[in-house]
Amino acid sequence: MDFQKLIENRYSVRKYRNQDVEEDKLQKILDAARSAPTAANKQPFKFIVIKTQDKKEDLKHIYHTDWFSEAPLIICACTIRSEAWTRRDGRCYVDVDVAIAMDHLILAATNLGLGTCWVAAFDSHAARALLKLPPGVEPLLFTPLGYPAHEYQPTPRKELKELVRYGHW
Repeated sequence: MDFQKLIENRYSVRKYRNQDVEEDKLQKILDAARSAPTAANKQPFKFIVIKTQDKKEDLKHIYHTDWFSEAPLIICACTIRSEAWTRRDGRCYVDVDVAIAMDHLILAATNLGLGTCWVAAFDSHAARALLKLPPGVEPLLFTPLGYPAHEYQPTPRKELKELVRYGHW
């Protein structure tokens, strides 16, 4: 797919078909995340792939809506702060690095005809418990991964003139 069309066609999917994601597609999607640029190429993250079958009730403790676990897979992007690059003024780039990797993952999924939805408003304590995360590993983002059950509907976006400044504020 043309890259511009790809980014325009990506949308937050909140209804999924009951259809498995092929293993080769999953691997391509995960490899896209692995290929994302990170500060000093540290790659301070891990992705946890969760099969939702037989876990739907447990997953509701992380995020309460039914559509969250409707897809056959959920992917959790976790940060590992101790492995991240930190700027001299103390600014750690772990969240930025993971967000870039997640964006690569989501665009790769879209390119392969799969749907995703950024989920950041989840119960981190429930996520830590269900995923058995060790100390120093934090869940940052989730996305369901599956085939969309409805057609793409464009989302309104601000005009460029509202978002861009040249040279100064």
